[in-house]
Order: sequence, then C-alpha cells, then structure tokens
Amino acid sequence: MKVSVITVCYNAVAHIEETLRSVAVQDHPDIEHIVVDGGSTDGTPALVARHAERLAHVVSEPDRGVYDAMNKGLRLATGEVIAFVNAGDMMAGPGTVSGMVEAFERHAVDAVYGDALMVDPNDITRVRRFWKGGAYDRANFRKGWMPPHLGTYIRKRAYDRLGGFDERLQVSADYELMFRFLYKHRLPALYVPGVVVRFRLGGVSNRSLAHIWRANVEVYRAWRMNGERVSPLIVLRKPLRKVAQWFRRGTA
Repeated sequence: MKVSVITVCYNAVAHIEETLRSVAVQDHPDIEHIVVDGGSTDGTPALVARHAERLAHVVSEPDRGVYDAMNKGLRLATGEVIAFVNAGDMMAGPGTVSGMVEAFERHAVDAVYGDALMVDPNDITRVRRFWKGGAYDRANFRKGWMPPHLGTYIRKRAYDRLGGFDERLQVSADYELMFRFLYKHRLPALYVPGVVVRFRLGGVSNRSLAHIWRANVEVYRAWRMNGERVSPLIVLRKPLRKVAQWFRRGTA
C-alpha cells in the first residue's frame, strides 16, 4: 500500500530536517514524501534540496497560507493513503507508517488515528500535552473532540470524493475537514493505540489567546457550514478538553 506523506513548511530551516529524517527512517517500503514550501527565504529550500533523493515532489513558491499549501500537496499525492507531518513535527518512530498501513489492511475503514504527543517547541523531549485517542465514537464531536489531523491517516479516495481543506477558515480548516469527513459523511474510522506523531506546540491555532479564541469560534462555524446544529457552548467545550491533556502527559 502506497502512502503519501505531505510536509508543508515556511522558513523552517531550524526544524525541518528532523521532520524529513523521521519520514526517511520509516520501515514501510512504499512512501511518497511531498514537501510544499511557501517560498522560504531562510535557507529551507537549500536544506530540503539536500534530501531530494528521498523526496517524490518538492514545491517552493508563495502560497495563501498553510491550508493552501496542504491542498497543493493533496493535488500531487498518488498514494492510497495520505498522512501529514508538518515542518518541526516528527513521526513517532520508524514503524509508524507500517503500523497504520497494517490497520488499513485489516479493517474496512477510511481513517485511522492514534495518539499524539505535543512537545515544547524548543525541546522535543519535553512533553507538554498528551492527546489520548480512545475508541472512535462519532458522538464525541459534540463534546468538542476531534482526532488531530497530524495523527490521522485517511484514504485518498475520501479526499477525492469530499474535497480538501476549506480555505475560508484561517485557523481551523483541519477541524472542519475532520468534521466533514467523519461526522457529516460518517466515514468509518479506527483508533490504533500508540503514539503516532510528536508535534511542537505553537501551530497556527495555538499561537496566542486570540488565535485560540478564533480557532474555537471557527469550530462552531464549521458545524454551520456543513448544515449541522450544535450548541454555541462547543466554543468552550473544546478548550476545556485540552486542560485534561496537560495532566495526562505521555512519556518522551
């Protein structure tokens, strides 16, 4: 089973090599690694070029933001399954992709997700939050739950049928996509215990209190965009779920 791994980046010279190496050491034999750079000026393109022999596609040009870059990657992807690991984030171990592929091969599902470690942006060994997936229950979306898209592998046929990231949302298009796929269209999903990804805190939806508030307002908007009703209290439920993650830290 061919897996397309998409990495988007912009001015990420300090951390992207860790990401590239975490994909390069995977023991799965059929990985298509795609890097989409937003036109970096800090040396990122030159660093990525040094890893060109392991990369299927490299794009380096200005874009409209992270979700535009992700959609560019989707348009290039030819794998049966698609995963994202962005610059500065890392696959948990060399058997990560093969473990997810095994789940797809054994179960009739369109999405497989695992656990995620959210680490200090300056020290990847320091775990700040532990996202524990748990058995899939569609109803949990109403409690502010969603599997992190960086820890979720999805069949390409789902993207082909349902579309990519909605760029009308500035910080929560990943939530809207997961909601659209899993809640609205009821794609079958499976939880596989174990850490899949280690990603740095400080992403587009966590940079400041203003960004966090905007992200959660966009969560409510995602429901409305998809013709679904939910209490406005979901704006509070989602961040409250994160509080428990600070006390449920995984091991580095």
